[in-house]
Amino acid sequence: MRSMLFLPADSEKKIAKGEGTNADGLILDLEDSIALGRKEEGRRLTREFLDANPLSSRKKKMLVRINPLDGDMTLDDLAAVVGGAPDYLLLPKYRTREDVIKLDHYLSALEVREGVPARHIKILVIGTETGQALFNLGGLTDCSDRLSHVSWGEFDLSADVGAETHRLPDGNWDDLFRTARSLCIAAAASAGIEACNTVFTDFKDDDGLREACQGARRAGFTSMMAIHPNQVDIINEEFSITDEQLVWSQRVVEAFEASPDVGVVGLDGIMLDKPHYTQAKRMIERAGAYK
Repeated sequence: MRSMLFLPADSEKKIAKGEGTNADGLILDLEDSIALGRKEEGRRLTREFLDANPLSSRKKKMLVRINPLDGDMTLDDLAAVVGGAPDYLLLPKYRTREDVIKLDHYLSALEVREGVPARHIKILVIGTETGQALFNLGGLTDCSDRLSHVSWGEFDLSADVGAETHRLPDGNWDDLFRTARSLCIAAAASAGIEACNTVFTDFKDDDGLREACQGARRAGFTSMMAIHPNQVDIINEEFSITDEQLVWSQRVVEAFEASPDVGVVGLDGIMLDKPHYTQAKRMIERAGAYK
């Protein structure tokens, strides 16, 4: 996935609008975007939408953001939606690796009960929404083979630590939030999973969104969440592999594989070593996945 679009799970109108976008994944949100009194309606509409888009004919990845494990709504969320076989569950307010392990166990039991293919449902962790989480991101390594992505978020973290803002006067991230972003990328690399960038909240600022996408991709993120349908196409464009990048990556791979016993090769006057080979193979793999 390059783009994942948040949709309030209790709004049929917004879900339908999201379905008509080019988003690679749709996130039906049962957590922050709907009020407490609307949770049951959100669960009902989520299940109806999943059932209307079965695995056999699904054109987009289906994601559901559940409520945090430290509350009393998680099991109700899972009981309502697992039977619809979502492709991913988003776990907010990550605290320790035990959260992922517990969710894995819940899913294993419910997949059997609901007749969903074993291990089908993957987990995307939003890993930096609490101060506690920042000290435990290393725990994502080897905690579950369901874990596929880790993302980060500044607003809940800001509330948790009592920060008045997460930006400096010049617009750059303040130290804590820049650290959280960096730790998210490092945690993804350690766990062998994908790093997904957080949302860009000003949905009318296309230039700002494009700049945010480019910065995230340079840093190592491979995808990004959207809060508005108009953001999807820009995100897809910026996280896609261009023809030029693909051709260059193929040439790098060919150069290394033609000389398997050397650690450094020359190409167009540039000296390349093994990290370039690794990155080129990753580019080719991602390009194939997007197509």
